[in-house]
Amino acid sequence: MTAPHAQASPLQLDDIQGIVLRDRPSPYVGTYILLRVDDPGAGRRLMGRLADLVDSAADWWQPELPALLNVGLTYRGLEALQVPAASLNTFPEEFRQGMAARAEFIGDTGESAPARWEPPFGTGQVHVVLSLLAADQESLAVVLERARKAHARLPGLQVVYRQDFYQLSTGRTTFGYKDGIGNPTIEGSGAQAPPGDGPALKAGEFVLGHPDETGNLPPMPEPAELGRNGTFVAWRKLHTRVAAFRRYLRENSGGPEQESLLAAKIVGRWPSGAPLVLAPEHDDPALGADRGRNNDFRYESDPHGTLCPHGAHARRANPRDSQIIGDVRLHRMIRRGTNYGPPLPAGALDDDGADRGIVFVFIGSHLDRQFEFVKSQWLNDGNFTGLGTEKDLLTGDNDGTGDFTVPQHPVRRRLHGVERFVITRGGEYFFLPGIGALRWLADDN
Repeated sequence: MTAPHAQASPLQLDDIQGIVLRDRPSPYVGTYILLRVDDPGAGRRLMGRLADLVDSAADWWQPELPALLNVGLTYRGLEALQVPAASLNTFPEEFRQGMAARAEFIGDTGESAPARWEPPFGTGQVHVVLSLLAADQESLAVVLERARKAHARLPGLQVVYRQDFYQLSTGRTTFGYKDGIGNPTIEGSGAQAPPGDGPALKAGEFVLGHPDETGNLPPMPEPAELGRNGTFVAWRKLHTRVAAFRRYLRENSGGPEQESLLAAKIVGRWPSGAPLVLAPEHDDPALGADRGRNNDFRYESDPHGTLCPHGAHARRANPRDSQIIGDVRLHRMIRRGTNYGPPLPAGALDDDGADRGIVFVFIGSHLDRQFEFVKSQWLNDGNFTGLGTEKDLLTGDNDGTGDFTVPQHPVRRRLHGVERFVITRGGEYFFLPGIGALRWLADDN
């Protein structure tokens, strides 16, 4: 995001957790620490300590903080803190049910089914997530010590999982593609929308207590002290089958150049981040690196998908001005994807057995019509854009029988036998409270 306008922001930035607005440093390292609360009093004391440690979105446009600490709670975590039932019942149903219960709807089936997730995901034993992000290992060690002190000497708290993550030296995902392009701009944050992004989205799409794109206030947990300036998070650990994806490209191409083009057709962008609509024949690293240009495009110049297929991952995840069913602006998401595990060596076609992938983080006010809608309708279905039962080749819940259509003249090309290239290892829905809400949670309500 670019620096804000001079006027004061109408958002209470000092009460909003920093991860909602702050860009990550580059490079970065970090870790997620998951906790179980066995003693309600200890959990509430933790919230009180964190209220003084969590980094806010105040002055988010200033140079990156050396480290960033944020916190979220699952529904079971709120129960473990003994939040009153009257408040618990005001949370949205999908959050109360949890990600594992919604698995079939969002495509976590087969190898990705909750029964095959890493423990403790989906068991009700994950109550709190601490997100720690830093520019380097030295700064991370400092924020790790802050987090350790926050839950130290609280015997009613147990660390149940830790996931380290980092930015690859290439700045790309384990599949080899630049990520994190095109996050929406929030109205009232002071951010200026980059070229091609369109008007800023209403603050209520991402921060509770403000009107959203429908003109209404999103349902907000009660009392207001608990819900105001909060948001929701879908946290997912996704294993990437990089070798299998490379083999699929090799088997469906006639050489390296065709492999590269086919991969771009599947992703919707070249490895550098250059969009196919602006660079249809070959990668353009200068374009991919230019934040003023790499997102400044629309699909109106490509109505038939001959430049960028309608089924390409980037076009599915953000159809922009494509002719689809529904209003794109109601389904935009803030995404914070990070890498874990070692990269597969360039050119390797055999799996080396290492666990590698992406920790995907969605941020938004509506788990149902943002994250779950995009996952179930845009990525795991094709009806919204006239592709029938076709799923996203890269991230969809494919089972080896799927297809992928590449429009071209004179006859379109159709790939068959699409397998699953991304496997869910675990996930949870979290509530990301405002900083004032952390203090409310610390009280014996």
